[in-house]
Amino acid sequence: MTTPEPGPAPYPFDHNPGLRIAADYARAQQRDGLLRVRLAHGEPAWLVTRYTDARQVLGDRRFSRSDAQHPGEPRTSPVRRRSGLLGIDPPDHTRLRTLITPAFTTHRIENLRPQVRRIVHEFLDRMDTTGPPADLIEHYALPIPVTVICRILGVPEKDHPRFRRWSEEALTTSGMTQPEYDTGQNELHAYMSELIHHRRRHPRPDLITTLTDAHDTGHHLSEPELVDLCVNLLVAGHETTVSQMANFVHVLLDHPAQARRLRENPALIRTAVEELLRFVPLTNAASFPRYATEDITIGGTLIHAGEPVLVASGAANHDPRHFTQPHHLDLTRTETPHLGFGHGIHHCIGAPLARLEITEALPALLTRFPHLRLTGNTTWRNQALVRGPRTMPVTW
Repeated sequence: MTTPEPGPAPYPFDHNPGLRIAADYARAQQRDGLLRVRLAHGEPAWLVTRYTDARQVLGDRRFSRSDAQHPGEPRTSPVRRRSGLLGIDPPDHTRLRTLITPAFTTHRIENLRPQVRRIVHEFLDRMDTTGPPADLIEHYALPIPVTVICRILGVPEKDHPRFRRWSEEALTTSGMTQPEYDTGQNELHAYMSELIHHRRRHPRPDLITTLTDAHDTGHHLSEPELVDLCVNLLVAGHETTVSQMANFVHVLLDHPAQARRLRENPALIRTAVEELLRFVPLTNAASFPRYATEDITIGGTLIHAGEPVLVASGAANHDPRHFTQPHHLDLTRTETPHLGFGHGIHHCIGAPLARLEITEALPALLTRFPHLRLTGNTTWRNQALVRGPRTMPVTW
């Protein structure tokens, strides 16, 4: 009598708050082949947890994101989200990404450093003047990336409360219905469309004006694509940085020796940020499935054409096959080729901006408030694709 193959494992593995990586990932890394999983909605998928396998999938163009745009896509909620640029394959992906890449080159972003530094110290001054306690999210981690991306794009900062709600809805995994989700996203797209029309009449030296000019001068950019690009840049340009900035502070406060090392040696900041990007998992679970367009073997498992694969980058960044003592935070670690910003053609285009904001905000905060510590309970966003605190009360 043969033993039947076990069914797909329920996924995500857990919904515990905080920044802990579920032990199930380590077990998945140790098993032969890939793990078959089933999310709450959609068809089963193969889960990639090892570093080498993750890089292979993310860098192999035989895996398609466009093919994931159908009702059977594995997902944690009944809502089917708009993926924007992340849901497009070449050649359209290449065409659209080429239009925005010049605005996010390392050189161009580095020129923003003095401005970002002023913004950082502006919010530190406000915290200092108001005095403790303070919510690190509301008074520091949130307003800095919002202010920066608003100025790059040309979005009025006064409208932040409006697009903040739309951004949170775009990333939620809660029980929101499809009509509720669509209503919010339609509002956000209508807002951006109105802003684009305003820029046509009143151009400014900002990215929305640049992209609008590209559309109007025949650079193969349709009006819906123009609106989608601007929406994607607005949401992605602050949501992930807000979460990671707060996550990194939380981790450093939980590792006081490492925080002290960074405070005493600010020149360590670039290495420290790369280690934090490796150490802290950004997402609650692997999402954005990629579909094999032909039979491909990954990690000893044959993926048949048409089957979806989920890449757990956070687990890959803790793979002991690739990183020495992966669960140990070491801000002096020099070899950190992490997947914190992805890999391949969908590597995060805003990575230079996120690095700039964090390398300015972290050491400035620790230096201004050397006795910074948590006070009260941190509340976590446990119904969002991106993990991080919702509120984080601190004192100094």
